[in-house]
Amino acid sequence: MSGGTGPDTERKAGSSPASTNDHNNYPVALTIAGSDSSAGAGIQADLKTFSALGVYGLTAVTCVVAETPGRVSRIEAISSEGVGAQIDLLLKAFPIAAIKTGLLYSADIIARIADTLTKPENHRIPLLVDPVMIATSGDQLLQPAAVALYQTKLFPRATLITPNLDEAAVLLGRKIEDESGMREAAGELAAKFQTSILLKGGHLRSDEAVDLLCHNGRITRFSAPFIYGVPTHGTGCTYSAAITAGLARGLALETAIEAGKDFVTRSIQNHFQWGAIRALNHSPERQTVKQA
Repeated sequence: MSGGTGPDTERKAGSSPASTNDHNNYPVALTIAGSDSSAGAGIQADLKTFSALGVYGLTAVTCVVAETPGRVSRIEAISSEGVGAQIDLLLKAFPIAAIKTGLLYSADIIARIADTLTKPENHRIPLLVDPVMIATSGDQLLQPAAVALYQTKLFPRATLITPNLDEAAVLLGRKIEDESGMREAAGELAAKFQTSILLKGGHLRSDEAVDLLCHNGRITRFSAPFIYGVPTHGTGCTYSAAITAGLARGLALETAIEAGKDFVTRSIQNHFQWGAIRALNHSPERQTVKQA
């Protein structure tokens, strides 16, 4: 895959067909991420999303985060050896069809994950890297030394990288102000890391939530109505998990993103609320599934 831009296409979030019922060949996906005590992000959000979209979810926990929407209180990391042991065991035991990474926290953990996933026997598995660096609250979630290892060790192995605008700004060293800047940044990141980039533009706060995919030199635009007034804790995790679920079910990359965009949009629309606390709704009763 290569960077740069070519002819543009556009996709809007839409409805999804019904789910698969073959439990003997049920697709399996692995999330390697942190635990969110409020269950709106991290591995909890990933597992709920996988389940809603007809995928059996496995987890390798990288750290435990004490948080609620808008506040991170404490982060405790799992050792890199502990993270590696989880991944090694799961890869041997299950027919994993797709993997996603979320909060990886430290350079040691990223190095251990990269060493495992770059082995020839694991290279066939699609890998989505959600480069979680900064919480929606603004809290820093990734140790500084880990950013460089992301770029040199893990990004080259990725099938798709899904930065938001803040994360893209860290990777490029400049802010992205508008959709034109997003288009330029997506192409630049795809060229830099030689893989596909889905640049998420929800932080622009326009009437549309626009994401741009740079894949094989072409920009594809995905859009949905921006939903005002709803805190977005966990949207990035949910979106990337939904895309990973699509890849595990055999969907093409663009189709998996389109289905993921639809899923996260409806998760926001149908959010839960308890007083001032709001959370995304990953309920399978309110979601439908797109099939390959």
